Amino acid sequence: MHSEINQMSIKFQSRSNNEAFARQAVAAFAAQLDPTIEEINDIKTAVSEAVTNCIVHAYRDTLGYITVAAKLYDDGEIQIVVRDKGCGIADIQKARQPMFTTGDAGRSGMGFTIMESFMDRLRVRSREGVGTQVTMTKRIAARLGQK
Repeated sequence: MHSEINQMSIKFQSRSNNEAFARQAVAAFAAQLDPTIEEINDIKTAVSEAVTNCIVHAYRDTLGYITVAAKLYDDGEIQIVVRDKGCGIADIQKARQPMFTTGDAGRSGMGFTIMESFMDRLRVRSREGVGTQVTMTKRIAARLGQK
């Protein structure tokens, strides 16, 4: 059983320029686990995709709030939760399929696929009209000389 060693939470408006803020904030927090550059980039990419989904799909043509929380564990694991109170996802299984999008033609429909490929675990919970919560977990490899 692993123990939580630190946690953080930020809340911001669903403006596109806040995606970079969320990505950098989580990366800075995750740095406490001494990740490699590749591991940090994986985390930043997954957070970017999750936050962008909230901005583009959850709130579509309106502003709302996005909450990003993260927890660090003593076994090197980071858990990141990205939550919105937007429109929700009607069919999560369909939404998780590559190339599916509810956005415009400029959207790739690869958000969940990208999150899954860069993180160890991905869980999506959603209710229409209530919002969506994406929980992502990644274990940071211990370096030589560390416990």
